[in-house]
Amino acid sequence: MIERIRVLIADDHPLFRDGLRVMLEAADGFEVLGEATTGEEAVALTTTLRPDVVLMDIAMPGVNGIEATRRIVADDPQARVLMLTMLEDDDSVFAALRAGARGYLLKGARQEEALRAIRAVASGEAIFGPVIAQRMAQYFAVRRPPTASFPELTEREREILDLIAQGRTNAQIAGDLVVSLKTVRNYVSTLFNKLQVADRAQAMDVARRRGLG
Repeated sequence: MIERIRVLIADDHPLFRDGLRVMLEAADGFEVLGEATTGEEAVALTTTLRPDVVLMDIAMPGVNGIEATRRIVADDPQARVLMLTMLEDDDSVFAALRAGARGYLLKGARQEEALRAIRAVASGEAIFGPVIAQRMAQYFAVRRPPTASFPELTEREREILDLIAQGRTNAQIAGDLVVSLKTVRNYVSTLFNKLQVADRAQAMDVARRRGLG
């Protein structure tokens, strides 16, 4: 049991870093060892200071938080990184986990939720905010479309194409997958380009002819 959790904050927004530092300094059992504004700084300071937990943003200049996490964990497999970010898309979540992050929390989390997550990661647990946990459960619960039919597509793109083939609208797909409507539109645009189709009807026809929907 760690009596005092030593934390490194990695985020390029000074106001957010200040808020985290004030929150941690006001809570019992935490010590802020330092602050990093880039992924490179996060890697260097983690190597030097060896914090118990690194609070890591993803979108930072230069080396992003996912690559920084990968480098930190490669140097020390026991390192404990908690992603604290605005990004909630599946690609970011799973990329962070593959990089070795022990948890994933959105910046809109309540103070008590953030403190609980830091304590959990420091104790060796894997922790996810409620929104991310729901998204992950939904992701694995949705029936996976056949992968061989469209080798040029990512798994997520095939999943969305399957839903298009079922006649689902963008808004319905966003609800099914618990993602934003903008995210679905971006995926649909990419699908059209990869499949070389002009509209939804053509995409639906191609998908159904290859066994989706």
